[in-house]
Amino acid sequence: MSVVQKWIYSVGLAAVTAVRTYYAVKQPQPRPSDGDPIEKSLLFLQLFGMQILPLTYISSNKLDFANYNLPRVFKIITTILGTVAFGGAAYLLHRSHADLGRNWRAELQDQPDQTLITGGIYHQMRHPMYAAHWLWAIAQTLLLPNWIAGPSFLVTFWPLYRYRVPREEAQMLTTFGDDYRAYAEKVGRLI
Repeated sequence: MSVVQKWIYSVGLAAVTAVRTYYAVKQPQPRPSDGDPIEKSLLFLQLFGMQILPLTYISSNKLDFANYNLPRVFKIITTILGTVAFGGAAYLLHRSHADLGRNWRAELQDQPDQTLITGGIYHQMRHPMYAAHWLWAIAQTLLLPNWIAGPSFLVTFWPLYRYRVPREEAQMLTTFGDDYRAYAEKVGRLI
């Protein structure tokens, strides 16, 4: 891993972490529920792929056995694309939090005062926060030339996304009914 890739990855990770921390402090979360044990397990798995493995990789040599080298031109291309993807992830994460305002919750739970947000970035996609996480996972894959740490977020995020999004959409249909149904017909999930 080049110093440039390590620096870009570290800055990107700090940016997305700062965005999430800012909004978590600004919008205090209710006390965590006992929650769904499957979802809690999938969230831990995601944490492993998005934080633990990449931080282990960039701060030690424990995963160096799984490194790979790309020709210089491909390293430049992946570094540029990874930087753009991380920038897009930070922007989408910020925009989705800002547009959701008090409606954001880290856990999937009913909120009596919840409103349907269809403006801002939510006018373009129904799940920009998940789109941000996909971009982050792609950036990590492009910036970390390691067969374990690089794709670990892609691999660990997929099960959570597949499990959680249908449940969120079902909750939105229950809460907002035809308004959400009409919104979902006009606006795609991620694109």
